[in-house]
Amino acid sequence: MENSWATSGAAFGRDLHLDLTGPGGVRAALLRALRDAVRSGRLVPGTRLPSSRSLAADLGIARNTVADAYAELVAEGWLSARQGSGTRVAERVPARDAPGPAPRTTDPARPAGRPRFDLGPGRPDVSSFPRAAWLAAARRALTAAPSEAFGYGTAAGRPELRTVLADYLARARGVRVDPDRIVVCAGFMQGLGLLVRALEAGRGGAGRVAVESYGLSLHRDVITRAGLGTVPLLVDEHGARTQELPAPDDTGDLRAALLTPAHQFPTGVPLHPDRRAAAVNWARSTGGYILEDDYDGEFRYDRQPVGALQGLDPDHVVYLGTASKSLAPALRLAWMVLPDRLVDPVLALKRTGEWQSGSLEQLTLAEFLASGAYDRHLRGMRLRYRRRRDQLVAALAERAPHVHVSGIAAGLHAVLELPPGTEQSIVQAARWQGLALEGLSFFRDPSAADAPRDGLVVAYGTPPDHAFTGALEALVSVLPEP
Repeated sequence: MENSWATSGAAFGRDLHLDLTGPGGVRAALLRALRDAVRSGRLVPGTRLPSSRSLAADLGIARNTVADAYAELVAEGWLSARQGSGTRVAERVPARDAPGPAPRTTDPARPAGRPRFDLGPGRPDVSSFPRAAWLAAARRALTAAPSEAFGYGTAAGRPELRTVLADYLARARGVRVDPDRIVVCAGFMQGLGLLVRALEAGRGGAGRVAVESYGLSLHRDVITRAGLGTVPLLVDEHGARTQELPAPDDTGDLRAALLTPAHQFPTGVPLHPDRRAAAVNWARSTGGYILEDDYDGEFRYDRQPVGALQGLDPDHVVYLGTASKSLAPALRLAWMVLPDRLVDPVLALKRTGEWQSGSLEQLTLAEFLASGAYDRHLRGMRLRYRRRRDQLVAALAERAPHVHVSGIAAGLHAVLELPPGTEQSIVQAARWQGLALEGLSFFRDPSAADAPRDGLVVAYGTPPDHAFTGALEALVSVLPEP
């Protein structure tokens, strides 16, 4: 008899690899292999298993052996069986085997498998992607596309997209731009990587970039991989403390400051007007640059839109935008609006083999923008996200009124302030409830000098509509008592 199986003919149904080696006979080995496959996450909740007849034929064992194993695992809670829908992996698998304890194969503080609900920040509701409108734009774009658009493309990106982007950014975000100063990127991370490499090469030797003390570690990693160091810029209720950027005589090797002025990530506050002016004045006086991450600038609810910082000084502020939050990360479309003196250095780096966004996606986005479909989609998403934000605020007011929520006037997430010392235990409790979310400390620069703050960064953009109510129930169930 074969002890393991990996492939089968089409007549036998779904493929399922199981290793039946080990002590205890065939039935014991089959039970062990199925439990391990579920526990490790290789078989996720809801996965339909082969019929007992198919699996028995594939493994070369008796059908009754498979049927008995399925029945035992259903009784234990690993599997579920319903008439007409076959045998599937249960939605909530047991934490340990019956009757004895299961060997740990993952971090005990993080249950295996996919969470039931995801309130982690940084992603939109991808189920709301405007498929029909995007498909219509793609058809129009392909019909009008010149033949050369199907070639390798240029480092700057399609001129059709750069032209339409210039109009849109000027109209909607207050950006001062010429299409020749726009470079299309395969995502924000690529754009940031190109910029910091250009800054590192421009002056020679080691340099540094100021970063907000709360932000994404991925951004700090991109900077350090380019050969530059990072300097934390403390964040408070008015945003980054840009007035503490060093004076010209003390600048030394500080090349730039990476900021989220419209909606600080993750604390959610806009950069105070005085601090916006201080950032621009620092860049002018030192010859440095402000790298403006406008990651969710389109989503405003209870206040007037905050225009791009770039509009104050296009020669010293690099504007970075992306379609990842407004449409979908899978498009891999972002853009930089560069000062004149950075255009050639950035394009020279991009021509050395940097990955380019597909021309067809660029042409489709250009048509999507030009036709007004992008504006219509954003208006619809603002309403949808605002309703979710209001649901979150209402649930907290009713079930946890002692928990203060902030950063809710804009964006796709809110911050829930917690008593000191409670963040980690609440995040772990949420994981055991099948709820994915992050604490505020996850985003803190470890080298920052300020005291850590306890809080939760709760995204209301990620879950689809049908799962949002359940996600809120799981959230309020783990919040601390007053």
